[in-house]
Amino acid sequence: MPNVVILGSGMAGFGAAYRLHAQGLTPVMYDKNAYHGGHTASFRSDSGFLFDVGPHISFTKDSRIQGLFADSVDQQYETVQINLNNYWRGYWPRHPVQLHLHGLPEDVIVKVIADFVEQRQAPDRPVRNYADWLLSSFGRTFAELFPMQYTRKYHLTTADNMTIDWVGPRIYRPSLEEVLRGALSPSSPHIHYITHFRYPSDGGFVSYLKKFVPLGSLKFNHDLLSLDPRTRELRFSNGAVAHYDALVSSVPLPELVRMIHGAPPDVLDAARRLASSTCVLVNVGVDRKDLSEAHMTYFYDEDICFTRLGFPHMLSATNAPPGTGSIQAELYFSDKYKPLTGSPDDWIEPVITDLRRCGLLREEDRILFSSAMLVRYANIIFDLERAAALKTVHGYLDDLRIAYCGRYGDWGYLWTDESFKSGENAAQQVLDRVQL
Repeated sequence: MPNVVILGSGMAGFGAAYRLHAQGLTPVMYDKNAYHGGHTASFRSDSGFLFDVGPHISFTKDSRIQGLFADSVDQQYETVQINLNNYWRGYWPRHPVQLHLHGLPEDVIVKVIADFVEQRQAPDRPVRNYADWLLSSFGRTFAELFPMQYTRKYHLTTADNMTIDWVGPRIYRPSLEEVLRGALSPSSPHIHYITHFRYPSDGGFVSYLKKFVPLGSLKFNHDLLSLDPRTRELRFSNGAVAHYDALVSSVPLPELVRMIHGAPPDVLDAARRLASSTCVLVNVGVDRKDLSEAHMTYFYDEDICFTRLGFPHMLSATNAPPGTGSIQAELYFSDKYKPLTGSPDDWIEPVITDLRRCGLLREEDRILFSSAMLVRYANIIFDLERAAALKTVHGYLDDLRIAYCGRYGDWGYLWTDESFKSGENAAQQVLDRVQL
């Protein structure tokens, strides 16, 4: 049997392991961490608060993936109707804002609607970037006050420096009637690409990997140092050396290319031009659970340090001790556009301060737990350099017959189910090449 190696043990890595196992292969899976899961990992504090590595919920409509995840937790999961809202200059409109203008300042509503109507009557203009798409979809006032501002906080660059191939269903383009109804009434309909989601009843999001773990031979604390495609040799920081007949990698492309012996200068340069965000997650446990009606809140104001909040205790009662609540704040940085300086722990107090400023924390609330976590690779930034740079990098890996997968291998905006299927697809490439 061929020796198939998988680099990484996150959702994509186990998608690859699942597909290989179906063909009778048990891959060797190397992970730099002392645990499996990658960004799918979950951690429980000594005080009983559980936090995932970022906001993770499963809202896939793929019945096959739904079944696999449900089986992995022995059908023990919560089904939750999602509630999303926003914070903008002291207001809390429902999400998406374009459908829920009611309650915002009257002059803002009037200008948004006037611009929206004017844009609908204007001749079509070429869409060269995300800024053009936003202006043609919503008019200037709404585009500049909301999505363009959020783009600077979440994607860390400006909308005119981004493409639109990531948008898909993520941003709803309403009709005039929908905008008007949402401006006149507080009871406008909820329209969003997520209506409900599933989450494991116990153990956090990583529990969805439970029954996949035995499908690979896991080797932890193996941080890859170098890859020689000629000899098919892998060297790790712990001194271990391994060889492979076929390789599947979920390692972020800039890291992977840098470790390949003989990578040509143009490929190294292309890999350096691939932009992504780094996330500091600040986790907070509080002595009450009525913190928010929303499972997630988006923050547009640039003087609020966090971009998005999640409330893990609302996903499953087992995520926090009885009677308590939890908050996970996301703060974004980027080597290319907004480098992180200092320590993640430096952001704990600013987050708590801003939680009080916006009213989510009261002065009398007791903080039972707080921590900060660095997520080196968070979201892919779809800037104008991405497409050409990615074509160069992927072409090089294809020539080396290195199958890549996951958000950081495909270098795309992949959700959980898409990451798992990306791993399956990478494994299929291997199966198509090797002799069983």
